[in-house]
Amino acid sequence: MKNIKFIIAISAIFIAISCDDFLDQDNLKEKSVDTFYKTPTDIDEAMAGVYNALYTVNIHSEEQMAANLMDNMMLGGGGPDDKSAKWVDNFEDPAEDTYHDMWKQSYNGISRSNAIIESLQTADFSKYFSTVAEADSFKKQALGEALFMRAFFYFRLAKFFGGVPLIMTYDADRYAARSTYSETFAVIASDLKAAIETMPATPFTSIPTARYGHANKWVAEAYMARVFLFYTGYMSNIEKQATTDLPLVGGGTITGTQVAAYLDDCINNSGHKLTPDFRNLWPYSYVNKNAGNNVLPWAATENLSWVGQDGISPTFGTGNYESMFVQRFSFGDWGWTNGNIYTNRLALFSSMRGNSLVPFGEGWGWCTINPKLYSGWSDLDPRKRGSILEVGRADQGTATYAKDKGDHETGYFNKKYCSIQHDRNGSNVGMFVQMYAWGNTDMQLMHAQDFIYMRFADVLLMHSEITKTADGMNAVRARAKLGPVAYSMEAIKDERLHELAFEGLHWFDLVRWGDVDSAFNDVIQVRNSGVDANYSVKYRPETKGLVPIPETEMRVLNGVYTQNPGW
Repeated sequence: MKNIKFIIAISAIFIAISCDDFLDQDNLKEKSVDTFYKTPTDIDEAMAGVYNALYTVNIHSEEQMAANLMDNMMLGGGGPDDKSAKWVDNFEDPAEDTYHDMWKQSYNGISRSNAIIESLQTADFSKYFSTVAEADSFKKQALGEALFMRAFFYFRLAKFFGGVPLIMTYDADRYAARSTYSETFAVIASDLKAAIETMPATPFTSIPTARYGHANKWVAEAYMARVFLFYTGYMSNIEKQATTDLPLVGGGTITGTQVAAYLDDCINNSGHKLTPDFRNLWPYSYVNKNAGNNVLPWAATENLSWVGQDGISPTFGTGNYESMFVQRFSFGDWGWTNGNIYTNRLALFSSMRGNSLVPFGEGWGWCTINPKLYSGWSDLDPRKRGSILEVGRADQGTATYAKDKGDHETGYFNKKYCSIQHDRNGSNVGMFVQMYAWGNTDMQLMHAQDFIYMRFADVLLMHSEITKTADGMNAVRARAKLGPVAYSMEAIKDERLHELAFEGLHWFDLVRWGDVDSAFNDVIQVRNSGVDANYSVKYRPETKGLVPIPETEMRVLNGVYTQNPGW
């Protein structure tokens, strides 16, 4: 269990240093870019500002929400008034600036990373540590972390928008033209390579719990594989330019052999490993211990027990060795700056609409699940029930589910990221509130579940895909008590779909594999506010899997940018 005081303190730091004025606040008492980055504390506070850029105000600018809405296995959902979710699901742009917060916050993160990278070139922290080696290790970790985060934000931009302006120094011209797709990925790959070569090779088991969620060498190696697969797949299958390597700035490339070596290092030396039971990664397994008479029968029978989300913290037995890079969330409050953006809104928005059950609670009903996934998924795979929440089932705690509260209802919801609540003295309250007696029990504020960007299972699956061997894939299958299979691209696709469902990755897999053109051909039976209906989504191939550049940016630069195709 995360330490709530720590999370609230971090949130307070985030609030204090949010948005574009991070380096120009008067209350920094004359500290500037030239004077601020002089102590380890300065660097830690600046790094908090970098991570703060992960949070966006507009729900459609949250990467995981945007990617899930566009996925063919998830529908728009919501209520009759949730038109924007339905528009995004149909590859329409609901507003001029649907994704503007993603653009803006990514560049905030890039700018803050640039400031740290530049300042660390000449920084000397030796007087703040007992030994020169300790000071050097701190500096290398901070530099590598900033390089990784700059790559992370550029990768986010490139996945959604394509080639983007490359702002590589803190004082660079913000009105630069868009770079090409390959130029953008060359910067991403070069930053990741530098991050890997810079950060200490500290095993995960030796990293303090307080650093959990931060990037490290192993995360950078894993992301190099994700970037490699996406770029080479996109160029080969969407741009129709057969590509096998990832470009670097100034020439040179990263090859598949090099990426496989990075993954081998991560697998053999990081200290990360698979959680023995896939279902113990997700907070619903926690209710088996703490929901009193409301335990889920299937969870109790199979003795599920949540591993928690604080790394190797002993609070939850052996701890969580699988989550590698996460976005941390806490409670929110309407009186806080930016309202509720520090709560996990994927859990809020994709939970059952208009219901207040125990242990699965209320949300806005977005991203309902395509029945095609449920019907095509073997009942022998425990990940099926571990990923999909079925309504109208006593063993799921959904026997009294009130149907017809929303649109695109299929009877299936996202169980990995959903509202979890317990009955405390007759009052249903959100996850974690029971333990910490949080005063505001508004269901919109109570989702403190981490969002996992990278976990070790994906490392194993990417290793199989890159090396065209079955070992990593079969290790993931063995965890699900499924037998080994021979390597094939179809086997990889099937395994990624089932292992990583609803984690914001499948949409990008469809794009990079070139499957996106043929994936949206289903006619789905749904209920729209109590009325039977057929629903289908038609992907628009002219968009090339990209979303529109925000119109605000287009107008500000007045002709410097060309809008993405199809928009």
